[in-house]
Amino acid sequence: MQKEPMRSIDYDILTKTLSDMKLIERPQILVAIEEARQLGDLKENAEYHAAKEDQANINKKIAELEDLITRVVIIDPSTLAHDKISFGSTISLIDVATDEEITYTIVSSAHSNPDEGKISFHSPLAKQLLGKSVGDECIAQLPGGKKEFEIEEVYYDEDRLC
Repeated sequence: MQKEPMRSIDYDILTKTLSDMKLIERPQILVAIEEARQLGDLKENAEYHAAKEDQANINKKIAELEDLITRVVIIDPSTLAHDKISFGSTISLIDVATDEEITYTIVSSAHSNPDEGKISFHSPLAKQLLGKSVGDECIAQLPGGKKEFEIEEVYYDEDRLC
């Protein structure tokens, strides 16, 4: 079972989301199914089929969140040294081929958003950067092929985790 590092504040948000799905959203969908069922013939009842699809989707999301929550390990990244890349580190990298500077922050899978420079702890790039320090080079095997990076800076930035 793959552990999922996460800040306690993010864990609290995740458990609140799960609770809302179970106690508010799913019961609302059950009401919609019952109301649609009363409209008659279920074979051609678009409202019924849409509500059943919503039910399947919410049940899938609930199962995914429940699984994720069982794997969470609470970490306070502010207590880590960040002289080496770890969970919560912000990293400035230089793409050796293009000389372009890229900045990423290593976050939990639930909070990753590469467009915002937030990559999952379990992403291929993060896995290959973990434990490296300023000045190290990394040839990362990524889905688009190999890329070579030089680590320019490693630091902790609370604001980038939000």
